[in-house]
Amino acid sequence: MTLDSQPLSRRERNKQEKLERITAAAAELFTEHGVDEVTTQQIAERADIGTGTLFLYAKTKGELLLMVQNTHYAEALERGRKAAESVPDALDAVMAIVQPIVECNRTQIANGRTYLREMVFGDAEEPHHGEALTISARTEEALAEVLRRDASFGSDAATLAHIVSAIAFLSMAGHADASVSDETVVTDIRNQVHALLAR
Repeated sequence: MTLDSQPLSRRERNKQEKLERITAAAAELFTEHGVDEVTTQQIAERADIGTGTLFLYAKTKGELLLMVQNTHYAEALERGRKAAESVPDALDAVMAIVQPIVECNRTQIANGRTYLREMVFGDAEEPHHGEALTISARTEEALAEVLRRDASFGSDAATLAHIVSAIAFLSMAGHADASVSDETVVTDIRNQVHALLAR
C-alpha cells in the first residue's frame, strides 16, 4: 500500500470535516448576507466550532472568502478554457475564457469585488491567497494559449494575456453596481480587448 492510498487518520478526518463545515458555513452566510455583514463569530457558530478553531483554518474573514470563492473561480476558468478550445478567432476565444469568470465574480457583486481586493491586497503568506494567485496565473496561461494560436501575436502572447487579465480585473472591480448587467461588463471587456488585439 502506497502512502497516497493509505486511509486518513482519525485526526486528519476530523480536520477535513471541520474544514468542510467551515467552508460550508462561510459560503452560506456570505450568500445570505454578503461578506461585509458576516462576522467570524457567526461563521464559527454555524460551523459548530470555537472561534479559536476557526482561526486555525483562516486568520481573517478575507481568507474565508478566498477559501470559499477559489473553488468557484477555478471551475469558471475550467468552463471557459473548455469553451475556448473550439473557438478559432482569438478575440472570441479570449472572451470564451473571460465570460464565465465575469459571471462567477458577479454572482454576488459585493462578494466578488471583495474577492478581487483580497486577491490583490491579501496576506501573501496565507495559503488561500496563494491559491487565488495561482488561479489568476492559470487564467493568464489559458489566455496566452489561445492567443498563441494566432501567429501574429507570437512572442507577445503572454504579455497580451497579462494585459487582458488586468482589463478584466479592472472592469469587474469597476462595475460594482448591481443594475449593470453581466452582458454590459463582458461587452466593456470585449471592446477593450478588441482595441488591444487590433494593434
